[in-house]
Amino acid sequence: MKPVILLGSGGHARVLLGMLRRLDVEILGIVDPHRSAADEYLGVGILGGDEVIFAYAADRVELVNGIGSLPGDAGLRKQLFKQFYEQHGYRFKTLIDPRAFVATDTKLAEGVQLMAGVIIQAGAQIAKNCIVNSGAIVEHDCRIGCHSHIAPGAVLSGGVEVGDNAHIGTGAMVIQGIRIGEGSVIGAGSVVTRDVGCRQIVYPARSQVRDL
Repeated sequence: MKPVILLGSGGHARVLLGMLRRLDVEILGIVDPHRSAADEYLGVGILGGDEVIFAYAADRVELVNGIGSLPGDAGLRKQLFKQFYEQHGYRFKTLIDPRAFVATDTKLAEGVQLMAGVIIQAGAQIAKNCIVNSGAIVEHDCRIGCHSHIAPGAVLSGGVEVGDNAHIGTGAMVIQGIRIGEGSVIGAGSVVTRDVGCRQIVYPARSQVRDL
């Protein structure tokens, strides 16, 4: 198992740091251009900005993408992946939390991150640099495109297809066989019962609140 360098020190990186420790992975340090190289983050040293990665041979380390993904904006996360993986040949570690359930025939690509409580069922395919966040469920034969984020508690029923750069919001539910287009955002709490085109936004029904 190669040692890793963690990119970023925000909230998502903090969760990944805990996972890496549970998996007993050696952490060389954290890269964050907004922190001092003399600083520490949760007991792990800050190495400096992105340029310090090149001091480590690409075949001797793995990178962990600690940049999160907000609805409609996976830009920096995707940019770092493309820069270091596609342009410079660094590998991104695929991470599975010990508390996740993953079917044996699941196909996980480079840099996928499966967080605590995730369930991935038979025949699912998850492409490069995706996050399947805490407690999300990806049912049988789903396909998720590159750089997409399945937010905490979201549920994809069987055979759902999610395009690249999509965001399925917290607690959203997508029924079986639905297609979600590239770059689309499914709002938190939405129930999706029909196909969604590319770069579209689905809003949940507005809650109605009345006095008793």
